[in-house]
Amino acid sequence: MRLDIYLATYYPEFSRSVWQKYIDRGYVTVNGEVETSTKRKLGEDDEVTFELPKKLDFSEDELPVVYEDENVVVIDKPAGVLTHSKGALNDEFTVAEFARSRTSYGAETNRPGIIHRLDRDTSGVILVAKNEETAHYLQRQFSQRTVKKMYIAIVKGEPKEPTAMIDAPIARNPKAPSTFRVDPKGKSATTKYEVLAADEGRSLVRLQPATGRTHQLRVHMAYIGTPIVGDKVYGTIDKRLYLHAHKLEVTLPGGVRTVFTSPVPAEFTDRFPDAQI
Repeated sequence: MRLDIYLATYYPEFSRSVWQKYIDRGYVTVNGEVETSTKRKLGEDDEVTFELPKKLDFSEDELPVVYEDENVVVIDKPAGVLTHSKGALNDEFTVAEFARSRTSYGAETNRPGIIHRLDRDTSGVILVAKNEETAHYLQRQFSQRTVKKMYIAIVKGEPKEPTAMIDAPIARNPKAPSTFRVDPKGKSATTKYEVLAADEGRSLVRLQPATGRTHQLRVHMAYIGTPIVGDKVYGTIDKRLYLHAHKLEVTLPGGVRTVFTSPVPAEFTDRFPDAQI
């Protein structure tokens, strides 16, 4: 039997994919020696042992809070922070870990409180639900597209039109499954953009997505020939990804329509001091 299958079979508290990661990280030994190959074939006399890492404690870590009540917490996420871990293994602080002690929604998962997400390198406003009723209430608004989102970005070059609607369906790229591309067979995706200022080969733009496809803004801006600066997947590497979730307009439980705002970072505005955001 393969090592990963053996572990998943006899220790089912972790999935096979999690055991594969533990093996890869050197936590499993066969006959007293570290084994990092998940495909290792075990014989009847082989002895398998493991020493898993202690669960990390993020209870002292903090994130900037824009607003909080009994139903939601709104966070000003810094660039570089994950919204949630991608699996059971979690070795870094995420928005979800920050929310874990504040929410009963998804408490036993790797994404407690999460109802929408921002890419790791995107900064700005993210909304977290504190209970299941609120989560479903907010999720309906996202699915019905009544949540309004506004981003500020710096792009390479200058779009041909000062303002326009990009209507281009998006699908996963089969040649690179972790990325996406414009594809006629993809899911509908629309983004309104407006150029706020342009200077020396770069433009400050306002982006308003009507849909919420993964990597939508990054894919759309690259599609029209003006990729977001610092987009190492669809553009070129820079000091950071210059994409910021500036405003989020949503109806809170109780029916109050509210706009939450994260100030645009100085590294966006310093280059365009006269821009009216």
